[in-house]
Amino acid sequence: MASPRVSVVVVAYNGLPWIERCLESIGDEHELIVVDHGSTDGTLDLVRDRFPLARIVEQPNRGMGGGNNAGMRVATGRYHLLLNSDAWPLAGAVERLADFADQHPQAAVVGPRLRNLDGSLQRSVRAFPTLWRLATEYLFLRKLAPKTDALNALYGGGFDHESVREADWLFGACLLVRREAADAVGLFDEDFFMFSEEVDWCYRFRRAGWDVLFFPGAEVIHVGGASHGGRMYRENVRGHLRFFAKHHGLREAERARRLLLVGVRVRARLFPRGRREAYEEAERFLASGSARKLLESPR
Repeated sequence: MASPRVSVVVVAYNGLPWIERCLESIGDEHELIVVDHGSTDGTLDLVRDRFPLARIVEQPNRGMGGGNNAGMRVATGRYHLLLNSDAWPLAGAVERLADFADQHPQAAVVGPRLRNLDGSLQRSVRAFPTLWRLATEYLFLRKLAPKTDALNALYGGGFDHESVREADWLFGACLLVRREAADAVGLFDEDFFMFSEEVDWCYRFRRAGWDVLFFPGAEVIHVGGASHGGRMYRENVRGHLRFFAKHHGLREAERARRLLLVGVRVRARLFPRGRREAYEEAERFLASGSARKLLESPR
């Protein structure tokens, strides 16, 4: 039996209510792999009942990178489509992504245009973090000129999302990844539990000479935040520290820690209750030790 062109990997942790719509969008022509991280909300029962052709991998929660790695290790397709459980491709999007990748053999990663539930654009093109770029976000500098590269490069403020373009990295809600490139560079670094794992991966692809391309000819709806419940802001800042430590050294990671600490302190005092608690937790985390200590500490 011939291997499929695309293997779709969906990592689930209490994926209701969106995972059913996600899996329905895939169709029977693609290999479907669901990696479950201990769901207790009926996700696994739904998958077994509604999608009997799906291959299910059950494992302890190893984060998004660890979950996607488990799926890719058993996948047989030439491409991996890594899809959040709260996202679903619109008609023909998977095939168009694969066709585009076939035409661009140097592309390791291809990302579609993302849409919010209401159909509005979800900006998904990102630049690799630097201290300046973190400052523009965490110290609100980008608000001064939100569409400029100088003050909003981190979130691709000047990117039009209308044309094929190279990108530093793409938001991981939906990524088509060439198996050949993943085999050459390696899978996700599982030290990144959640957040920045795709930043690190795209950085490694780019350094190895592969392309990361944004392709607006395929579109995907992404709810946003549902796959982790908005509970992981501390992991977000930890991901920044780990990226800096890995690629720029602990001294730069320590500078990033101090900058981030100032930023979350400001946010904890400006934002209303409900959002404030996440910033206060991040503030306590960042104030509790050096970058080295924080990266060595348990989650």
